[in-house]
Amino acid sequence: MSLDLKRAIAQPITSIDALVDTFRAAEKPRSEHRLGLEHEKFIYPKAGGKPVPYEGPSGIGALLEKMGATGSYVPFRETPDSPVIALQRGIETVSLEPGGQFELSGSPFFTAREAHAENLRHLSEAKAAAEPLGLQLVAMGYRPFGTTGDMPWMPKTRYKVMRRTLPERGKLALNMMLMTSTGQASYDWADEEDAVRKTVLVARLAPLMVALYANSPLLEGKPSGYMSFRNRVWEEVDPSRCGYLPAFFDGSFSYRAYVEWALDAPLLFLRRRGEYLHPKLTFRQLLKEGFEGQPAEMGDWTDHLSTMFPEVRLKKVIEVRGADCASAEMTGGLAALWRGLLYDKTALEEGERLLPKLSFTEHKAFHDTARRQGLAGKLRQQELDRLAAEMVAIARRGLERLDPQDAPLVDPLARVAASGRSPAQAVLEAWEKDPRPEALLARFTL
Repeated sequence: MSLDLKRAIAQPITSIDALVDTFRAAEKPRSEHRLGLEHEKFIYPKAGGKPVPYEGPSGIGALLEKMGATGSYVPFRETPDSPVIALQRGIETVSLEPGGQFELSGSPFFTAREAHAENLRHLSEAKAAAEPLGLQLVAMGYRPFGTTGDMPWMPKTRYKVMRRTLPERGKLALNMMLMTSTGQASYDWADEEDAVRKTVLVARLAPLMVALYANSPLLEGKPSGYMSFRNRVWEEVDPSRCGYLPAFFDGSFSYRAYVEWALDAPLLFLRRRGEYLHPKLTFRQLLKEGFEGQPAEMGDWTDHLSTMFPEVRLKKVIEVRGADCASAEMTGGLAALWRGLLYDKTALEEGERLLPKLSFTEHKAFHDTARRQGLAGKLRQQELDRLAAEMVAIARRGLERLDPQDAPLVDPLARVAASGRSPAQAVLEAWEKDPRPEALLARFTL
């Protein structure tokens, strides 16, 4: 989650080339490449399946307060008089998604095991704070019960604006904001060629990751027909800012291709005079016309990039976005999986050869199969569980060359792939055995 920190001194954007240069400025020597991990999860009362509001003695605000009482965190407020919406400890941040999903945005580390250890510490602290409040942390990709109308909203100005603007773009936009939970990992690049290869590889392999992590089969208390309904939701959020870029698959992807794509997405908000405004402009129009007599600023571009939601996103890092929220072990494996695939040269080459070259249309069909059927699906005549197992094996070999101590972190992924069963299968079986909210949620606590 973006905390929308105070913006730097306004810097006008002089050209599209200046936007391209923001990605060039993010290049790092390979010796400095790190990774980051984000892990969202749902908070529910132990006694039932109703969502937890921010307010109240057992609310999300109280949970933040209890975690912050240890003294190791600095509370974050938008203004001195507004509620606490995040906790910061150095770069590590505990923050809130719109419906109260609790998120760790971790520190950058050289190894996946460091990121995993930080997440385990965070989960231990969060559970210790949640216990006396009668709350529990639940790992699923989509809320299995309730509708968007049942959900509370967290007290963040950015979300108030997006609550108005995103539904204009897609009918499941509020579902995305309130009902979904994910795990994400972020990686560095050395130069444009490196960024292109890594981004394209993540895009091509993303459906295998979707199948491997599919953990959201229920919708309003019943099977949805998808192993990852969370991923299905993103199809109807905003087609101009979600999904895949055609350039990922036709050999034309570049810094400029990403910039040109983002320029044509409408603004979700524009920060001016300490307010969140909603001019009916694409970023390209803002760049050409300005707003209220003032030019577009670099801070506007930073805000805009944070509202672009492709399956793999470029900001100052490459963000891998396709996994449902899963267990702590699977989340640690996420960090290790992509470290092995992206940071080892041989693994990167093997990953590029794993799948047949698909057109944009063929890839979208592959992606739909993955979210519907999970590991039970097929790409042409190849089973997705076998392809996912080979993807994990390639990553493991990469880790063994890079850093053997990280390699065991992908073992839980290998076991899931070998079973041929996406995590969603266990959710469906638990629901069939006992569909009561309190029983199901207790089964999948972190």
